[in-house]
Order: sequence, then structure tokens, then C-alpha cells
Amino acid sequence: PRIGGTGGWAVSARIDDGEDERRFGVGVAASKPVRRVCRLDDRDASGPGAFAQHLRFLWLTPAQDRLFMEGAGERRRFLDRMTLAHDPSHGRRSTAYEQAMRQRQRLLEEGGRDEEWLGAVEQQMANAGAEIADARRAMTERLKEADVTTEASVFPTADISLEGELEGALENTAVVDVTASFAEKLRACRRRDMEAGRALSGPHRSDLNVVHRAKGRAARLCSTGEQKALLIGLVLANARALARREAEAPLILLLDEIAAHLDPDRRAALFTILDELGFQAFMTGTDKSLFDAWGDRAQHFDVQSGAVLETTLT
Repeated sequence: PRIGGTGGWAVSARIDDGEDERRFGVGVAASKPVRRVCRLDDRDASGPGAFAQHLRFLWLTPAQDRLFMEGAGERRRFLDRMTLAHDPSHGRRSTAYEQAMRQRQRLLEEGGRDEEWLGAVEQQMANAGAEIADARRAMTERLKEADVTTEASVFPTADISLEGELEGALENTAVVDVTASFAEKLRACRRRDMEAGRALSGPHRSDLNVVHRAKGRAARLCSTGEQKALLIGLVLANARALARREAEAPLILLLDEIAAHLDPDRRAALFTILDELGFQAFMTGTDKSLFDAWGDRAQHFDVQSGAVLETTLT
């Protein structure tokens, strides 16, 4: 649709978990290219969040390879996507926080004369902000508990932590007290934020810190190969944490061009970990030989001329 097309597209899938069958659809009309439409069982859905009640997705693509080199915003989004797979309401909290933050800034720029309205918006920010920070802290604990790496693993163990005012406060303070403290700080810092043109405190400024444990080195200072291995370890840890929640919606993992930048030992180790985790995973690549270590443990498909054909590695 982007090159010589009309701009419209659609993808649909039938999901069968052995007990129930659902239909999911997502697409964009050529007449409204910026509005994505989601459908569930052939009915309009509110958005991708509606799918989370029935299906959970994790993915790792080449675009994420620079995660540790990019700004804090990319790492926040990475952590929030993982959190969303565990807690669908995390998306609602994030949207509420962003909306309240924008509304507060607009009121400040207009002079903030309506004290009651401004205070109510700041309370909304505080409520959602504390919940966001608390959910992120819970997510980092899940990753630590579900770590798939060992001393003998070819994937390095990562030490992870959150850098943020609210996240730090929650280590020793209840959510309700952090909420009240954040609301008070927002009130006290109105002039500062108005002059800066943005809120200078809150979970929108937090960061995810990742350290290569064996080397005691921040991930951003590691080699590209080490960064890729650390990133894979985090995604697999989240997958393991989700796989433990058997009563939840089924999990599907997408690993795009995952094998191209791994040596043979790490490829084989990755395939073994995925096989042991036991959920459905899709792996893509342009070189068939990169998947040799799977043997007969996986299905193999070729995509050619718009068709998907099952094939073999040999």
C-alpha cells in the first residue's frame, strides 16, 4: 500500500485454541489511511486492546536492535508493551495519563485560572502515573523471576532496574501515598512546568536500566552482539513469565530475522529454549540454513509470489 498502492490494507486470522474459535481483523481504509480499524468476530472492536482479552503477542524485530542506544522513550515503550501483555489495563492507564498531562499543560499555558479544574486534572495524572509506575515495577520483578539465562547459558544474564522518581518512591512507600505525593508535587511545580512547556516529573521520564551482569557493564556500552543477546534474553524471560500463567489468553511470539545475527551456538540454544517453553512462535528469515538446528521440531514455510507453501529444510 505504501509503494504504488492505494494505501488501504487488511489482515485477518482465525484463532483456534482447541476449545474456542475467534476471528481477528485489522486494516486501514484507503479513504482514511491514518485510522486503523480492528474487528473481533466480524464486529468492530475498540482497538488492539480488545484482542488482549483473547490473545497475547510478543515480538522482537530488527528495529529494536538499537534499544539500548536510543533514548529513554524507546525503552519505556518496550517495557510498557511487555507489561501490557500481562495487564491489558496498562494501556488504559497510559492513555489516561497522557491525556491528563496534555490537558494540564494546556491549562497552564492559558494561565491556570480554573484552580479546581487544574487540581482535578493533576489528580488524574497522579492516579494514573502511580499505577503505571507500580505496574512497571511488577513487570521488572517478573522478568527477574523468569530469567531463562544461567551461568552456562550462551545468553548473558541481565541485571535490570527502573530509573524514575515514582518507581523509586514505590520501593518503600504505598501506592496511595505515592499518588498523593505526586499530586502535591504537580501543584507545587506548575510555574516550572509552564515555563518548560512540559511536565518535568512523572513516569513519562522514567528509564529501564540494563546491565550485563558478568561484565558489570551497561548494555549501551556492550558490543552489538552482546546487546542483541541481552535483548533476546529479556524477551524470552517475559515469554516464560507469560507461559506460566496458563489460565490466561494464549501466547504467540514473533521473532523477525532473529537468527541472522546469532552464531550457531546461540541459534541452537535459542531454538531449544523456545521448544521447551512450548508456546506458538513464528520465526522469519531469508536464509533457510539459519534454521537447521530446529530439525524436525518445527514446521517450515516458504513465502514466494504472495503464496505461503509448507516445505522442509533439507
